[in-house]
Amino acid sequence: MTQPAADETSLSFTSRTDRGGYVIAALSGELGTASAPALREQLLSLLRAASHLIIDLSALEHAEAGGLAVMVGSARRAKLLGGSLRLAAPSPEVARVLSATGLNRHLDIFPTVRAATAGQARLPDAIFLLATVPARSRIDGVLTGGAAQPAIPAIDRATAKAG
Repeated sequence: MTQPAADETSLSFTSRTDRGGYVIAALSGELGTASAPALREQLLSLLRAASHLIIDLSALEHAEAGGLAVMVGSARRAKLLGGSLRLAAPSPEVARVLSATGLNRHLDIFPTVRAATAGQARLPDAIFLLATVPARSRIDGVLTGGAAQPAIPAIDRATAKAG
């Protein structure tokens, strides 16, 4: 089943049932704040039908924190229902957003859909090292100084020093 997650977004959502009883939902396109409410409803609908859900992020090109936050709420719902929600195969960009927002600490994230299905070890925190950048570096518009620093956009760093 393929359907847009929201009328005016470029997020697409498909789902299928795996032989192991997991429902695998694949997201593709862009996950933003505008598509979050529709995605939340679709995930809750899937969790009513099956308590174990894997979300394949491999085709997700871009994700905003507001869209990814839906995953945390859905994971909590899954646990309340006695199930689980696992994320699989995030792209480097999506992994950066998960790390920068700290959402990677609240979600079970696996390198592949197969690993998520098998329950193999989740992605190590080392995959999310982009949240801390090395000294005197510029990565994706993030400026740092002497020692390793949390990744704070330059404009936020200037605001923080002014305050």
